[in-house]
This record gives sequence, C-alpha cells and structure tokens, in this order.
Amino acid sequence: MSDEVEAGFVRVRLDLSYDGSEFSGWAKQAGGRRTVQGEIEDALRTVTRSRATYELTVAGRTDAGVHARGQVAHVDLPREVWAEHHVKLLKRLAGRLPRDVRVWALREAPSGFNARFSAVWRRYAYRVTDNPGGVDPLLRGHVLWHDWPLDVDAMNEAARGLLGEHDFAAYCKKREGATTIRTLQELSLVRGEDGIVTATVRADAFCHNMVRSLIGALLFVGDGHRGADWPAKVLAAGVRDSAVHVVRPHGLTLEEVGYPADELLAARNKEARNKRSLPGAGCC
Repeated sequence: MSDEVEAGFVRVRLDLSYDGSEFSGWAKQAGGRRTVQGEIEDALRTVTRSRATYELTVAGRTDAGVHARGQVAHVDLPREVWAEHHVKLLKRLAGRLPRDVRVWALREAPSGFNARFSAVWRRYAYRVTDNPGGVDPLLRGHVLWHDWPLDVDAMNEAARGLLGEHDFAAYCKKREGATTIRTLQELSLVRGEDGIVTATVRADAFCHNMVRSLIGALLFVGDGHRGADWPAKVLAAGVRDSAVHVVRPHGLTLEEVGYPADELLAARNKEARNKRSLPGAGCC
C-alpha cells in the first residue's frame, strides 16, 4: 500500500477534539447512527460545496462514548478545492459542525504522512473517582465513579508488570486477522488534589477494548479484590479472563498522538503495516 497522494490532490492534516457522549464512535456506520467521521465529512462536503464525500483516515478509531482531545486525521482534497477554501475552511467548519466536535487546525501534510500508519504512539487518559459521594455533576460525562476506595500505589505496582512488548490477547477483543501484540510504553496513575485518579496509558497502538480492559484489571487491584501480581498473570495466560471487566467508555479520552520527524514518515508507515510476532514465536 502506497502513501503517495493521487495526482491532483493534496493531503490535509486535521487536529480535532470531540465529546463522545452522543456519538456511536468515530467510524461511519450503516443505519444512520451519528458518528464523528460522518459529521466531519458531511461538514467538509457542505462548506467546500462539493458533490463528493472526501473520506477521512484517523489515527485511532474510538468507540462509542469515548472522548478525544488530541485526535488526528487526514483527508485528500482536490488541489483546486484546497486552494479555493483553505484560508477560511477552519472558520467555516466551526460554523457548520455541531458543538460536540471541533477541528482546531488544518494544514497541508508533509510527504508520506498518514494519520494512522505514521503514528508512533497514542496517549489516552482514563479518569475515575472513589469519592463516596460520587462524581461532580459537571464532570459526570468524563469521570467514572468506583464505589470502593482505591489504593493508587498498589495499582501502579500492578501496572509496572504490564509494560513492554507483549501479546495483549487477554486484554483485547479479538478481531479476525489482526494481531494483539503491542508495546505498552507507559501505564501510570496519579491522584489529583480533587481526588480524581487519572491513568495515563501510552502505546505504539491499541487493540479493541485494550485500555478499558487494563483499567478494569487495575481497579480490581486498587480496591483489594486482587493482588498486584494478578494483571501480569492474566497477561501471561494469554486468554480473556471473565474477572477482567471492560470499564465504561465515558472515563476515557484520547489525549495525544505522536509522530516522527518528517524524514522518518515513510519508514514508519512501512513498519506499522508489518504484522508483528513476538521474538521466538512460530508462524503456525
């Protein structure tokens, strides 16, 4: 698969954010469900007065109810459309898009850029409170309430056993033909002065439900239902454990996507498309 842009087109990078509460996820779906991709593509078609729909490619497809503060996408637009509209495109999108999705920046992407395959990491935050009174009503759409006291030190101890490159099959919803090998670069938790515990989760990529499953396991450690070594044992077992709950989506936010220097984009795209196996793993 080539990242060469079709002749006569220009690749545009979009930096955007959204409140996922009322969306059925990022990706367009049949049946008229409201999605982030659908809203932005409709708005682009309208403000550029185009008959065609220009399809977006995103850094990470988020599930229904998941938020994003630092999402990245790209779209290939006809060069004449970009030339005519790019100066006022950002403001026109602001006037056309619903209030729960915003595009903050639009710029011509460097050669070889692909919002999905060029990314070297994605960073998520999951927010939870164990306040016995519940969640601040103003934050209820972004913070999970856990009705047991949480030991953040125990959760961080457990998190350290999950770092590195592993097959995260035990924490992922399996998809046919897709690998579950990922490199978990950071998993740490901090309790803020407001009592909210924020988990930072960064990896080269994530498989389906991975972040919410990891948080579900750590919550079981934090509230004393499991020992700090349990999440790593589940990982090593390599199969889904019924005790690992996929926590609710509203506490999860995609905060940032990282990309290499422009001259490394082509190499990264090729690397990201290679299906990985763990060292020493057989092919069959």
